[in-house]
Amino acid sequence: MVTAVVILQVAISVLLVLVVLIQGGENVDMAAAFGGASQAAFGPRGAVTTIQKITWVLAALFMIVAMTLTIWSGRTGSASVLSKTPPKAAPAAPAKK
Repeated sequence: MVTAVVILQVAISVLLVLVVLIQGGENVDMAAAFGGASQAAFGPRGAVTTIQKITWVLAALFMIVAMTLTIWSGRTGSASVLSKTPPKAAPAAPAKK
């Protein structure tokens, strides 16, 4: 079960990176690209696009899955690696002459 959730987390991470890279920067237009005055720089924000909605959904899923994995890792009753190793015997004292 944990392996499936980790695979899901990796898939969401890759998709989130790709969707963010696909998006253009804010106020991207030809006038702003060449140093001209852009009316969009000071105007109201446009409507939320589909890619922005996908970004929000993927970000929310990423956080939910990350919290789920964190909670699961804290609930496992596995002991420390050091507690599983047997104690070493003390070295023998050197023989006296």
